[in-house]
Order: sequence, then structure tokens, then C-alpha cells
Amino acid sequence: MRLAFCGNDNASAYNISAGVLRNVCFVDALNLVPHVFLLFITFPILFIGWGSQSSKVQIHHNTWLHFPGHNLRWILTFTLLFVHVCEIAEGIVSDTQMKSRHLHLFLPAIMGFVAATVSIVYYHNIETSNFPKLLLALFLYWIMAFVTKTIKLVRYCQDGVPFSQLRFCITGIMVILYGLLMAVEINVIRVRRYVFFMNPQKVKPPEDLQDLGVRFLQPFVNLLSKATYWWMNTLIISAHKKPVDLKAIGKLPIAMRALTNYVRLKEAYEEQKKKVADQPNRNPSIWLAMYSAFGRPILLSSTFRYLADLLGFAGPLCISGIVQGFQNTTNNTNTTEKVKDPSNSYLSSEEFLRNVYVLAVLLFLALILQRTFLQASYYVTTETGINLRGALLAMIYNKILRLSTSNLSMGEMTLGQINNLVAIETNQLMWFLFLCPNLWAMPVQIIMGVILLYNLLGVSALVGAAVIVLLAPIQYFIATKLAEAQKSTLDYSTERLKKTNEILKGIKLLKLYAWEHIFCTSVEETRMKELTSLKTFALHTSLSIFMNAAIPIAAVLATFVTYAYTSVKPLQPAQAFASLSLFHILVTPLFLLSTVVRFAVKAIISVQKLNEFLLSDEIGDDSWRGGDSSVAYESCKKHTGLHTKAINRRQPLRYQLESYEQPTRKQTRPVEIDDTAIKVTNGYFSWGSGLATLSNINIRIPTGQMTMIVGQVGCGKSSLLLAILGEMQTLEGKVHWSNVNETEPSFEASRSRNRYSVAYAAQKPWLLNATVEENIIFGSPFNKQRYKAVTDACSLQPDIDLLPFGDQTEIGERGINLSGGQRQRICVARALYQNTNIVFLDDPFSALDIHLSDHLMQEGILKFLQEDKRTLVLVTHKLQYLPHADWIIAMKDGMVLREGTLKDIQNKDIELYEHWKTLMNRQDQELEKDMEADQTTLERKTLRRAMYPRESKSQLEDEDEEEEEEEDEDDNMSTVLRLRTKMPWKTCWRYLTSGGFFLLFLMIFSKLLKHSVIVAIDYSLATWTSMDNKNEVKNVDKSTDKTFHVAVFSILSGAGIVLCLITSLTVEWMGLTAAKNLHHNLLNKIILGPIRFFDTTPLGLILNRFSADTNIIDQHIPPTLESLSRSTLLCLSAIGMISYATPWFLVALVPLGVAFYFIQKYFRVASKDLQELDDSTQLPLLCHFSETAEGLTTIRAFRHEARFKQRMLELTDTNNIAYLFLSAANRWLEVRTDYLGACIVLTAAVTSITEGPTSGFVGLGLLYALTITNYLNWVVRNLADLEVQMGAVKKVHSFLNMESENYDGYLDPSQVPKDWPQEGEIKIENLCVRYENNLKPVLKHVKAYIKPGQKVGICGRTGSGKSSLSLAFFRMVDIFDGRIVIDGIDISKLPLHTLRSRLSIILQDPILFSGSIRFNLDPECKCTDDRLWEALEIAQLKNMVKSLPGGLDAMVTEGGENFSVGQRQLFCLARAFVRKSSILIMDEATASIDMATENILQKVVMTAFADRTVVTIAHRVHTILTADLVIVMKRGNILEYDTPENLLSQEDGIFASFVRADM
Repeated sequence: MRLAFCGNDNASAYNISAGVLRNVCFVDALNLVPHVFLLFITFPILFIGWGSQSSKVQIHHNTWLHFPGHNLRWILTFTLLFVHVCEIAEGIVSDTQMKSRHLHLFLPAIMGFVAATVSIVYYHNIETSNFPKLLLALFLYWIMAFVTKTIKLVRYCQDGVPFSQLRFCITGIMVILYGLLMAVEINVIRVRRYVFFMNPQKVKPPEDLQDLGVRFLQPFVNLLSKATYWWMNTLIISAHKKPVDLKAIGKLPIAMRALTNYVRLKEAYEEQKKKVADQPNRNPSIWLAMYSAFGRPILLSSTFRYLADLLGFAGPLCISGIVQGFQNTTNNTNTTEKVKDPSNSYLSSEEFLRNVYVLAVLLFLALILQRTFLQASYYVTTETGINLRGALLAMIYNKILRLSTSNLSMGEMTLGQINNLVAIETNQLMWFLFLCPNLWAMPVQIIMGVILLYNLLGVSALVGAAVIVLLAPIQYFIATKLAEAQKSTLDYSTERLKKTNEILKGIKLLKLYAWEHIFCTSVEETRMKELTSLKTFALHTSLSIFMNAAIPIAAVLATFVTYAYTSVKPLQPAQAFASLSLFHILVTPLFLLSTVVRFAVKAIISVQKLNEFLLSDEIGDDSWRGGDSSVAYESCKKHTGLHTKAINRRQPLRYQLESYEQPTRKQTRPVEIDDTAIKVTNGYFSWGSGLATLSNINIRIPTGQMTMIVGQVGCGKSSLLLAILGEMQTLEGKVHWSNVNETEPSFEASRSRNRYSVAYAAQKPWLLNATVEENIIFGSPFNKQRYKAVTDACSLQPDIDLLPFGDQTEIGERGINLSGGQRQRICVARALYQNTNIVFLDDPFSALDIHLSDHLMQEGILKFLQEDKRTLVLVTHKLQYLPHADWIIAMKDGMVLREGTLKDIQNKDIELYEHWKTLMNRQDQELEKDMEADQTTLERKTLRRAMYPRESKSQLEDEDEEEEEEEDEDDNMSTVLRLRTKMPWKTCWRYLTSGGFFLLFLMIFSKLLKHSVIVAIDYSLATWTSMDNKNEVKNVDKSTDKTFHVAVFSILSGAGIVLCLITSLTVEWMGLTAAKNLHHNLLNKIILGPIRFFDTTPLGLILNRFSADTNIIDQHIPPTLESLSRSTLLCLSAIGMISYATPWFLVALVPLGVAFYFIQKYFRVASKDLQELDDSTQLPLLCHFSETAEGLTTIRAFRHEARFKQRMLELTDTNNIAYLFLSAANRWLEVRTDYLGACIVLTAAVTSITEGPTSGFVGLGLLYALTITNYLNWVVRNLADLEVQMGAVKKVHSFLNMESENYDGYLDPSQVPKDWPQEGEIKIENLCVRYENNLKPVLKHVKAYIKPGQKVGICGRTGSGKSSLSLAFFRMVDIFDGRIVIDGIDISKLPLHTLRSRLSIILQDPILFSGSIRFNLDPECKCTDDRLWEALEIAQLKNMVKSLPGGLDAMVTEGGENFSVGQRQLFCLARAFVRKSSILIMDEATASIDMATENILQKVVMTAFADRTVVTIAHRVHTILTADLVIVMKRGNILEYDTPENLLSQEDGIFASFVRADM
């Protein structure tokens, strides 16, 4: 057949006698002109490329500078393309009804389609290179196209073509579109003035794009890239080459930063506050505040959601149309088609839509649009949710900084609650926002669905809908039960974590006392409760999954059975499959509705909690501490210290000389200056209980001098400091801060001293999770000399040298890897380093030994601070330093006993002075210089021991880290990629088998069976409906047939429902068993681990296994596994079904399969990295919150609030950008899998239309193709999730391979005498000890003999091995040579438990557990109350405990926080007395007690322990002067071994020099 433009079956085609424009064909040809014109002009420009243009604004993204009307233009062009597709289709369909080809019907339309595509590509290129002049070509094109189309439209009107004709409609729409595009183009000219105007407008790209750090481009790219996340490709592909890190994802765009959103929300909240200001009982509404701040994007998202939902109904309608059309064509093959007259070739819309292929293409386009809108809706809500979370976090943080301290210490607002607000409540609200559009979109979807069903099936549809609606409340009921179960699980797991945390913190004590099993059992008990509630959780989860799978089956069953028996007509395939598809659509919103409602309830509760928190008590405005608050705020900002630098440059030498090298000189002050820095008049302060803790305080603190506050344990010394800092509630009285003296030498004043901040070192050292240097500098400018002077004064240098990275080592995790003394010295160094006028040190010597305290006193306090002329307030127990004080405040029971200089007190209160004198029998003298040198070399063995076995540590660190290291060394790219793209199958197998093989088999079997049954149900439906059609033709008796089909269908459906229940139960059951076994093994492994493991592994790392990882194994892996197996099997059964119906489909499947493989492969790698980034950035954020809450007093004293806020904003933004990228990556995946799904639907439709056997199978194929689109992305998402979650199993497994301590001895416990050791005789024979078999020995060939009942003192410098010796008695360290014999039994032969339960020890750090006092003294519950009271009396605690509510049953809070350090130490002593052991070891037990208490203790040890052997490891030498035997150790050897008298008589002996130093 010859091709001719106007067709060759019509002679009049080329006839123009009636005028050129009357010829249809000519008008069509005219329409080609603009398109061809555009292609001719733009192609050269596009191909020459843009490299030559100099006008490119250089930004790293090929700049997205949007011309005005950008989005409108994209939308119009897409509409235009769609209309072109319709035009082409219409042309081709009309053409098929002609005798010969009529090219003019569709060729111009095809050219128009090409031209429209080119126009948008061309526009995009011009826009990115910002070269608007070239837009003129487009302008001309729009005008020409508009004119030619108008001519065509006018011609149709003249011919009187009716409006119902499709071609007329299309032409009309085209005219409108071209007109609008022309208008857009004119608008660009108007705004940018690039032509017809004298001066074109210069534009700058948005600020974010000029910043190279911003990599999140969603807000800036063009519409197509926005809809398909095309800009993510670079990131996702690069993830394959190297892991995505924080640098790769850059920073947040300004509009999404926490600060921007915080300001928005804060303003809205303040508005709400104003509204309810006059109504005292109403709280400001956070809901309204959130709505006014973030309402608009939510509305936008809801609009997208509505559009997507409406387009979703295209699926069922098209299925019904296609099946119907297919049926008609097969039935009507014999009737001849009528050929149309070429002159009248117009199609009406109905005829057009009857064409099956047209419907297939429409279905494809509808799916693509629907998915795009859906993803857009998700993205907008995600972004809004993230913005909201950032704003809420900032609000919470600002509130934390102003919380009153009493709230925290009195337990009204615990750290746990604050952490919950940050970790849980904000996320709840964010999730609620994500699901928010569903709330109003779902009802609409349900109503629409029911109406369509009614149209298809009539009354019987309502039966099915009723089944769904009636079962929905059950769904809701299950959902609420789920929430309850989850909540109780959470409560139990919090309790379990608290217990685990206590075990890990006190693990040393538990091992030494052989109590690990008691505590282990208590954790196991809680775990059992947790597992019980996890069981209910699992049961309800599986019910919920079951309902979700079973409801549609039940509904379909009810509907079709009703229809079969009520309706006259047999069931048509078109009806059957369209309604099946509708039921599938209906179930999703009903299932989700319960979840959304549940989240809404949770969100309401979260908002209540937030409101309570935001309205809780704040600290008083301390306007007294800084004349003008604005100045105070300015001073908190980072001092850029510009002008300090300038000065330092001009007079560096003089400054250094002045600060450091002058001999100590007391400063003489002119009398006129007010020399009181702080004055408290008539002060009564309380901790918020209303009872005054401090009463009648009248003190003054002199400027530039040293004030000491002394008094017994618990008399309110620390409270006094906090009261001055404004942390306590002032009941009456006033704290007056004088302004800083402006008469200081001008140079002094100009060193920008932070005017109103106080350098404060709290009693309990508080460290940041940061480097040592950052902890000391604490946000001040770094000054090398000052830093060096401070570290020397606090003798930190040797400790720093031992750390693996010097002062750049990360400490923190609550300073886990440092000892108490080191942490304390760092805090003191921080206070000294800060450039403030006033320094408060709260008991800085408590954890330091003599040399360190002396050095600190001399170098740090007397030299450094006095030279700097700073005012110092020092709380201390060390009375020997009193002579240094310029002013002394003595306290007793919350009152000031005396105030004045030492002379005043000597004159006025001789009794007190004498009391002090006896306590401080020691003269101040310079330490001998040789001792100095000695000390630095000998010190800090412990730290070295903890730091250098890096080899052993790396083995314990997770295996994955090792893998990463190997990867780093391996330059071979391919292996790296293989490692990064491999699924962790081995770990999955470990996990699956830890649940037991029987369950595993059951799960797999029931899953496969269930899916086969579900396929069988649909298959039987297809045969049933197709049979009916054939029967109709043959007119056979149908009733028997019908009964048979209904019976088969019902039986299969019933079986399907039962199997759904079984599978969902087995999966959950298996998950539970696995979780139970893994946790049990982990706990037992850890608790029996060697003490070395706890020294080298950060506590946080171990705790993470018990918190995050266990939580993942408990609650996340089972549902992921379930979902993964379900979606995979659904997709596979669907593909199988379609291929069965139309084998040709398999051919088309190959390229789609390849595409899918690559998408999932790339996505999994990127998603895993982004998920890890999200997790790893969440942790520092939560840590920062809890850190701030812990160190509130310090931060507020220093006035560093602004710096901490800044840090919080940075951390929030980092976490948010990771989360944003993660959700963008999910959108990227979903858009791609959805488009693939749409392609599958298209190929399935086309192949089944051309090849399909019966109409029933065509319907079946399409139905399954539609389900694939829903499940494809779930397969990938679940795979990626599972891969990440398996990481938890892997981490837990890495701990399970650890060595345990060897608990069994050679002797049976029954062979050991009941009362061993009776005498307490100790022989140490040639003992060699090391911490681990790859480390150097810490004790070398030690020999000693201790007679029963002797009191032995061991002394030596830090690191001389004294503590290691005490650990050797308990076999906590590796004894690799020699032995210790106690009462004739070699301890290495005893079972560990027996050995440790028969000795007792008091450790340096007092450890108390939460529980009653009784539990702390005697967790095994072996003793009578009298024994306990006796022990408390001995430890001087009886009266205090009596006064507590409940006496022995009074509660101890976590870590014993409700007692002072001294009291805690006394409890530990009482604990040792309770255990009637004939050997007591005291390891520096008196380090943190004041001297008075210590003297009492010494007496007690001598009396109450008269008949027991006591080994004291001395912290202060004078505590062992009364001992029977003294051992002096050095570097793991015994140097001197004799009675103290003999040793003192050796003038040059080490012991003698110690005692001289400690006099």
C-alpha cells in the first residue's frame, strides 16, 4: 500500500477549489510548520552545547536558576504532551478505520509531541545556563503553534463539527495550552527584561545554591527532577564506589534548618500563650501553634494525596473496560467491521475509549501519575515532619537550659523523662505528621470505592463492604492492644536497661562480692516480664497481619457468593476482576486507618507531655548576676576574642611575664574599691521542697582572694555554692554580686574577661563527650601558654601523654576511660583555664592523692589563680590548706558557724581552732624536688594499662569494623563493592536457626502453602467467570455448575483464611524464641566476662547491645521478615500467574528484571549507609541533650548556654539532613519501582490483549500486575531494612564469642570448709600478675606473709601495683606464676564464686545500687536486721538511716545520688562489715571522706575488726601509721616490708619520705 500524506483512497483530498483553508489535509499540513521550525532552530543550539558561554554563573550544581513561571511551564508542557498522546492515539484509531493510510491524521501530532519534548529540554538547558535571550525561539514557536491551531479550530467550527467529537475537543484544549504557554513566555520577558528593554535584570541564584556545602537539592531542581528524584542519582551511584558520609550529604538548606523552624514555631507558640494569658486554667495549644507554623505544606500534601487516590481508581475501571472490550472482540470476531468514509473521519469519545489498547495506555499513564502524586505527598509530609521535629527539639533544649535545678534533683523531671521527650515524643509527633494526610484522604477513598462497587455489582457489593466495615473495629481494637503491649514492653525494657546499666557500672564490685548471679537473676526476671508482654505484642501483631490478609478474602467470598445466588445474570469476568481490584484498594485505607488513629492518640499524649514540660518551673531570672541581661547574652556568644589577639600581638612578652613568671605576690588593693565580690544577706535557700536547706546565711566573699568553705560531710557546703550561683530557690534574702572592678590595669581589663560567668568545678566531675582539649578549653579561645600552665598545674600532662591520641583523645561516655581523679583534674583545669573573675571549686581534692593535691594547691591555686587576681571560693575537707586561705567560712548543718580569717578564728573560737589543729597535724612545706621528678615518672600505670592493650580491644570491637579496616587497605575496588553489596546471609541464617529448626521449617512450609492457596482462589474465580460466558453461548443447565464453583471457591477461601493465621503466628513465634535465646546468651556471656573486658570496652558500647540491638531483635526483625517473605512471594506468584496466562510476558520481563536488579542493588548500599548515618547522628544528639541536663549547673555557671544551643542546632541539623536524605532515597526507590510496576502492567495488558486465552485470564493477569506495583518497592525496602537490622544480630554475636572467666576451680565447693577462711592467714609466694596474657606483668615475684588478725598497710605511688595486689586476692587478674595461700588453701584451686564470697573489700569508688538500703547492704538477704543496724552504727550512719522514711527499707536512687559521696563510702564500709569475713581489703577507701569521719573510721577498723586481717591500700600515708606491718611497693615490686616504727627509723627510706611529705 502506497503511503500518502492525505491518503490515496480519496480523489478530493488535494482539491482546494473551496479555498486553501477549507482543505482538512492542508490545515493539518500547516500545523506541521511550527514544529519543524522549532526543531530546526533548537537542534543546532542544543548540539553545539553550552561550553562556550561565559555568562554561566559558577555554582557547583549546573545552576538551577528558575525563570518566573517555572513550575507552571512544566505542568503545561506535561499536559500538552498528554494531549498530544491523545491526539496521536485518536489519529491512529481513526486511521485504522480507513481503507488506506492517512498520515495527516497522526503525523502532525507526532511531530507536535517531539517538538513539545524538545521545547522543554531546550528550556531547561537555557535556564541552567541562565541565557534568557535564546528563549525568543520558544516565544515564536508558541505564537505560531497558537495561530495554526486556532485556524484549525475555526475551520472545525465552520464545518459544524459537533463538540462531542474527540478531535474538536483536543484542538480546543491545544489552543488554550499554547495560549497559556505564550503568556508564560511573555511573563518571563516582563520580569527578566532580556529583550525589548534597555537594562536586563540581573539575578542571583538562591543563597543555598551559592553555598557549596548544600547537597540537598530537592527544593531547587526542576519539576521533573523533583517528581522523579533524578538529582539523587549521583549520590546513590557514588555510594557504590565509596560509603556515603556526612560530607557527601552536606548541610541542610536554610529553610529546613532547626533554627529557622524554631523561630517559626516559637512565634506561633508565643501567640497562643498571649491568647490564653488572661485565662489561668487554660494551657496554650501546641496543636494550633504547629498548625499555624506548618499548616500550608500539610494542605499541599493532602491535595497530592487526594489526586493520587482518585487516580488509583483508574486501575479497576480500566481492568473492567479492557476485559469487557476483550470479551466483545472475541465474541464479535465474525461480524464485519464497517469502513468509514474518509471525509467524515471523526471519532466520538465513547468509541475512542472502547479501544482496548487505548485503555491499556491510559492505565499506564494513570498509574505513573498516581504514583508520582503519592510520592510527592509522602515527600512533603516527610519534609514538614522533619522541620517540625527540628523546631520541637530546639524548643525543648531551650527549656532544658532554663529548668530549675530542684526540678531535676527532686526527681520531678528526671533525665529519663527528658530523654524520652527528645527520643520518643518528638518522633511520635513527626510520625503523626507523616500519617496525617491519611486521616482525611481515607474516608474519601472508602466512600468512592463503595460507590464504584455498588455500580459494578449492585446490592451484593454492599455485603462485602459491610464485612470490611464490621471487621475494621476489630482492627482498631487490635491496634490499641498493640500500643498497650508496646508500652508495657517499653516500661519493662527501660527497667531491664536500668538494671543492666547498674550491673555494668558496678561490675567490679559485683564480681568482687560474687553477687553477679543475684543481679543477673533480677535482670532475667525483668526480661521474663518483658518477654511476656512481647508475647502479647507478637500475638496482636500476628492477628493484625492476619486480619489484613484475611479481610479481603472474606469480603470477596461474601460478595461473590451473594451475587451468585441473588443476581439473575451470571458473573462477568469484567465485574469480577474490577471488584476484586477495588476490594484490594479498599482494604489498605481500612488497615491503615487503625494505625493512623493509634498514632493520633499517641500524638495527643505526646503533646500533653510536651506542654507539661514547656510549662514547668524555670530557674529565676538571675538579673543580679549581670547588670543588664543583653550584655550577659552577648558575653555568652562565642568570644571571637579579636581584640585579645590584637593585644597579645602587641605585648606578648610583657603579658607572659606578668601572668606566669613573677613570684607569688599578694595583691594590695586600694581601699576605696568595694572589695566584696559576692555578698549574701539573710539568705534562706531551699531545693524546691519549701524547707530551707540553708538558713540564715550572711557571708561575704572578698574580691581577688581565696575563700575556703569547710565543714563536715553533708553540712551544705556544695549547696552554698549552688545557692550563690542561683541554682537553689531563694526563700528570702539576697545574693549581691558586685560589678567587676573597672580600675584594674587597663591591659588586664582589655583581656576580654567574661564578665558575669563563674568558672565552676562541680564535686561530681562532669565531662563532655569530646576531646580532652575541648573539655579544658570549653569554648574559650585557645592560648597555648595558658593551656600548658593549666595542664601542668593540674599535673595532667603525664596522663595526656598516656592517652592514645594525647589531648585529642575523645573522653566522655561519662568519662568512662578515665579514673575519678583524672576526671576531677580535668574539671578543675577547665575552671582554671576559663578567663573569669570568679572561680568556684567544689572539693577539687576529693579524688586526688597527696602529691597531686599539693601540686594543684601550689601551682594551680596559689600561683596561677592568685597571679591572675581571680576571686576563688574553695570547698574542701583538707584542713591542712587552711593557712593559705584569706577568708574562711566554717559551716555546720546548713548554717554558717564562723566566718573570718584564720587569725580571727584563732582568737575568737579557740575550741574550733584546736579541733582543726588536731585534724591537720601537718605543716605546709615545699615537696622535695627529687620526689617531684620521681612522681611524674612513676605515675599513671593504670591509665597506661587501660589504654595500651589496643590489640585486645580491637578484637572485641565489632567484626564489621575489622571488615571496614580490611576494606581500607584493599585498593581493589571490585572486592570492596562485593562486600558492600552482599547481603549478610550468614548472619540471617544464624538468626533464623537461633529460633530453632522446627519453627523455621514450619514457617517456610506454611508460607508457601498460604500463597499457593491464595493463587488458587483467584484462579478458580477466573475459570468460574469464563465458564459462565461459554455456557451462556451454549445454553447448558448452569445450576449444578454454579454450586460446584461456589463450593470450590468457598473451601479455598476458608483454607486461605486459616493459613493466614497460621503463618503470621509462626513468624512471630519464631522471632520471639530467637530474641529470647540471643538475649539470654548475651547477658550470661557479658556478666561472666573478665574485668579486663570492662576496662577496655566503653560502657556505652556494651549497653547498646542490650538496648538498641536487643530492641531491634525483639521488635523489628520479625515484622520485617514477615513483610519481606510476604511481598516476595506475592510478587513471584503474580509473575507466575501472568506468565501462565500469557507466556509472551516473560520476554518483556527480562529487561524489567535487569532494571529492577540494578535499582535494588544500588539502593540497598546507599540506604544502608544513610540509615547508619541517621543512627550515628542521632546518638550524639541524644547524648548532647542528656549531657546538658547533667551538667546544667556547670553550663549555667559558665554562662555558656548560647554555645551549647549552637551545638544542639548543629547536631539536630546533621541528624535531620541524614534523615531527609534517607527518606529521599526511599522516594527515589519507590518512584523507580512504581514506574517499573507501571511498565509491567502495560506489558501484561498488551500481551494479554493480543495473546490472551479467555477474558477471565486477561482480568486475572491485570489484577496481579496491579498488585505487583504495590509490592515491588516493599521487597527492596524490606531487604534493605533487614540488611541493616541483621547488623544488630551480628554485633550481639561478636560479643558471644568472648572468653569468660574460669569459674570452676579444682576443688568442689563442698570440699571447702564452711567457715574458711577462719584465721585469715595469708601467704603470698613469688606472685606474678598481669592483666592479660599479652601484656607486661604488673606484679613481679612478690613475696609476703601476713599473720592472722594483722593490720597491714600497703603504700606506693600511683601505678606501683598496690591495687593490682588487692585484685589478685580475688583472682580478678591473671596470676601466671606463684600463688596466694589463705588458711592453707591455694586460692587458684577454689571455684571463683566460693573464693570471692568469703572475702570482703571496700573499693575506692563508692558504688550503691538502686533499691532499698537493706538490699544494698545484704542483697543475698542472709542477715538479721540487728546485724544490719549494728553495721550502720559502726559506720556512723545509724542516726541518718533512722531519720529516713522507712528506715532500712528507705530507697536509694540510681547510683546512690541521694546521698553525698562521703555517705556512700560509709555505706560501702557498712556493707563490708555485714559480710563476716576474716579478711577485709580496703582499697583507698577513705579517699573521699573528710578527716573527722576518717579518724572515726580508723578507730572503728581497729576495734570492730580487731580479730580480722585487714589489708589497707593507703591513699594518705598517715592512715597506716598505726598498722602492724607496712609494705611499700614500687613498679610491681616490694621495696620495704616492716613495721611502721622500723621503717620510720630509716631516715632515707621511701616510707619515711612519704610520711614527711604527708605530715
